[in-house]
Amino acid sequence: MRLSKESGKSPIWNTRPTFLHSDRPLAKYVGRPAAEFLRIEPSGGIVLLACAAIALLWANSPWSGSYDGVWGMEIVFDFGGFELHHSLKDWINDGLMAFFFFVVGMEIKSEIVAGHLRDVRNAVAPIAGAIGGMVAPAAIYLAFNAGTDAAHGWGIPMATDIAFAIGILALFGDRIPSPARIFLLTLAIVDDLGAIAVIALFYTDDLSTEWLLVAGVLVVVAVALRVLNVWYGPVYLVIGVLLWLATLESGVHATVAGVVMGFIISARPLLDPRAAHSAAQEMAEGGLTHEETERISRLAKETVPPTQRLQHRFHPFSSFLVLPLFALANAGMPLSADMLSAAIGSAVTVGIAGGLVVGKFGGVILATWIAVKAGLGRLPEGTSWRLLSGLAAVAGVGFTVALFITELAFRGGDAGMMTDEAKLGVLGGSLLAACLGAALLKLSTPKRTAALEDATGER
Repeated sequence: MRLSKESGKSPIWNTRPTFLHSDRPLAKYVGRPAAEFLRIEPSGGIVLLACAAIALLWANSPWSGSYDGVWGMEIVFDFGGFELHHSLKDWINDGLMAFFFFVVGMEIKSEIVAGHLRDVRNAVAPIAGAIGGMVAPAAIYLAFNAGTDAAHGWGIPMATDIAFAIGILALFGDRIPSPARIFLLTLAIVDDLGAIAVIALFYTDDLSTEWLLVAGVLVVVAVALRVLNVWYGPVYLVIGVLLWLATLESGVHATVAGVVMGFIISARPLLDPRAAHSAAQEMAEGGLTHEETERISRLAKETVPPTQRLQHRFHPFSSFLVLPLFALANAGMPLSADMLSAAIGSAVTVGIAGGLVVGKFGGVILATWIAVKAGLGRLPEGTSWRLLSGLAAVAGVGFTVALFITELAFRGGDAGMMTDEAKLGVLGGSLLAACLGAALLKLSTPKRTAALEDATGER
């Protein structure tokens, strides 16, 4: 970098600023606002909701025929005679969503090893709430659908959508205490873990022992490489792709491969931060060469846990590409007066909406209350039962994983009708839960001015 002769200081740019930092109109009025939008907390949920709305409008527009045509388009990969042929929608649901669950798996691993789930007393209450929030919605759904062909959809209202739930809390800013946010995040993560287990155990096709054995060998290889301290990314990428293929062919849902790889990635730093800091100081004492600067950069990188680095790298791809594509491919359904009339009286729609709104709320509150009163856990600091009721209602927003399980749940002659009724229940129930949660949070949190005064100690 050149030095300015007048001031002796380094200019900000060697030659000219990058496009995003320039004064060009496209950068000023489009690029920088877009970059800022992507950094705000609710942005992933906003994009997801927008794509769901676009899918619904597309499926009910004069071009509705193209909706099924696009997502039903067959894509074939031929590897020396071994063929994989699936629709575009299936490639998204089985392929890209495995990447989403890879990121989720790393989030769960990080929380267990170094996050909120590491402290048993802190973890008991949200874990209990998550269990209650899974059992109660499933029970309500079965109360409406037990003994029918639709009973297999009991897993649909079980999971909480992390992106939407955290996005709703973000609307209230610092009025929501940080421990309360962590409570809901932990609950949603445990919910996701439960949903993954449900998908693996109850929503799989016929199992292939040979492919399961191949998948098991690949997992053993990945674990052995980690024990041997091999951290070359491309190796794990190849193993992950092969594991996904083996899981897909085994009959277990392919997204489970993403979770398994997420759990294999280390949640602890590869280097001790203190030792790396000391080494960097020693190198810096006599001035740094270019090679030493690069080495310090590598030292700093390896003091961050791999799960944290990979989440930071892949989260935008998951939030702003994978999930929006999933919403576009799965949220569209034809809405007619007859269909809406039938859905209102449908046990599938009512069971799912009731599970998300009533089951989640009641299950989370009751299970958390039992855990706290039994002395097994404690409420998050600064969180009242009234505030917890708002968190419990927000937990009923079950958009992404609920739609995902919907696509797996129904088979047979009436599958199309039940799938549409289930999607309507997911969308309607999630919307009602979001509105109820936002209203309860508004009633149970102080006004912004009061919250700021409390935080600064000023009156």
